[in-house]
Amino acid sequence: MRNLFNFDGPVLQFIHKIVYSVYLNILWFLCCIPIVTVGASTTALFYVTLKMSKNEEGNITKAFFHSFRENLKQGTLIWLILLALGILLGIDGYVLYHMRFENIFWTLCTAVFCVAAAAYAIVLMYIFPLLARFDNTIGAMFKNALFIGVRFLFCTALMAAIYFGMLLVVVRIFTPAIIFGEGFCALFCSYLLSNVLRLCQEKTEEHADTVSGI
Repeated sequence: MRNLFNFDGPVLQFIHKIVYSVYLNILWFLCCIPIVTVGASTTALFYVTLKMSKNEEGNITKAFFHSFRENLKQGTLIWLILLALGILLGIDGYVLYHMRFENIFWTLCTAVFCVAAAAYAIVLMYIFPLLARFDNTIGAMFKNALFIGVRFLFCTALMAAIYFGMLLVVVRIFTPAIIFGEGFCALFCSYLLSNVLRLCQEKTEEHADTVSGI
């Protein structure tokens, strides 16, 4: 029991990670200020938190900005695509909400919108952690993010619950929680994603070995 509270014990180590996540959230927020860099900043955040989930973080400031620079171009392009799609979905949702016709066409359009919104949310949760971990084309990143999110639905549901829970805390309970919100969510999601991404890495390696052996 005493070992739990040692400097290298799990309790204090976890508290250190929470403190680091607050610091990372500040870095993330500052690097998001130009707006167009949100993608690169989020990728850098997950790059560090994924390392933290495996106790491999090292110098977190250096690691954050290393990933930010490495993924600036691709992360920015992905973010701009997601931003455009999000605006389009927002407009569609606004129009559908105010139409509210009780006919088969409105029902069908609403069903398509709900599926598209769910797919968008899945991609949004997975694509930046994938970019932090793997090198691939933008098209492949979108496809893999959606495929993995659907494949590991339980992990996806838990991640969605983490983000939704933090949103409720910020909006309804304690607004200053925004100072650590994204960093906190990224850290907890990274623990969930660690095994998922490891399995993806193993599958990628197996596929590469199979192709090279042909």
